[in-house]
Amino acid sequence: MLLLAVLLLMWPTEVADLGCGERPVFEGTTRHSRIVGGMEAEVGEFPWQVSIQAGNEHFCGGTVLSKWWVLTAAHCFYSENLSPKDLTVVVGANDLTSSSVEVKEVTSIVSHKDFQRASMDNDIALLLLASPVKLSGLTVPICLPSRPLPTKWHECWVAGWGQTDAAEKNSMTTDLMKVPMVIIDWQECLKVFAGLTKNMLCAGYQNESYDACQGDSGGAFICTPGPGMKWYQVGIVSWGRSCGQKDTPGIYTLLENYKLWIENVTQLEGRPLDTKEMRTPPQHKPKRSWASGLPEPGSLCLLSYILFRAIFY
Repeated sequence: MLLLAVLLLMWPTEVADLGCGERPVFEGTTRHSRIVGGMEAEVGEFPWQVSIQAGNEHFCGGTVLSKWWVLTAAHCFYSENLSPKDLTVVVGANDLTSSSVEVKEVTSIVSHKDFQRASMDNDIALLLLASPVKLSGLTVPICLPSRPLPTKWHECWVAGWGQTDAAEKNSMTTDLMKVPMVIIDWQECLKVFAGLTKNMLCAGYQNESYDACQGDSGGAFICTPGPGMKWYQVGIVSWGRSCGQKDTPGIYTLLENYKLWIENVTQLEGRPLDTKEMRTPPQHKPKRSWASGLPEPGSLCLLSYILFRAIFY
């Protein structure tokens, strides 16, 4: 721990050329664990992970795409009670109580215009930050998937600050937890979830009850094609049937279907992911839009319901 502390002190406050999907601080070996009843993530193991908060309380996860953008789930904001000015994003720390966390305000919430609350289809949203995050060894953008995708990923994980006990709503943790995942065949998953769409993927862990849970919504399902290679965000924590039920997978938004949507939104908002294309953005008042500039639909659910991963019984 002393060596790690020294390394963190020596690390530059901002790294301009840090590549996506890299983990420069993390030098440990990943260990199998669970979010439900699970194990803490190591320092620097998930440097793209962020906590989205309202009233200084965590309610959804997200990932750093660039200095200006956070990727998350649309159902986290499916309420008229939430506006950008209500939100903060905590970056750069596993422990949400740490004094060294960086807290960013939000300018815009951009949800996919075709998000369907009933089916959870197109469950994806972007947050435009009011000021850029400082990239460092503890804050790194995740890579977006590019085609052709690997036929099989070497290793996949999900992390979050959600419930550690599926039966206890007060079991949300301030320490980032992690769980290993394996992608499940779409046709096999369709037998369990009849409402599955081609914009979704299923994941679990063989016969174990590893799973994301309430409070993990919007977090990243990440994979790497091989040892020592970059990490890519393959999915977004979306919904499931309870938490941690044996042989019951969780459902994630399939991110490869939305790369063009992400590129279009970030360019329209004046903060493209490719910084070479950066232009002066319009003067934003905090706003919500439904990808983008379209009128938002009426709210169909209460804030207290959408603060967690969507659960269907």
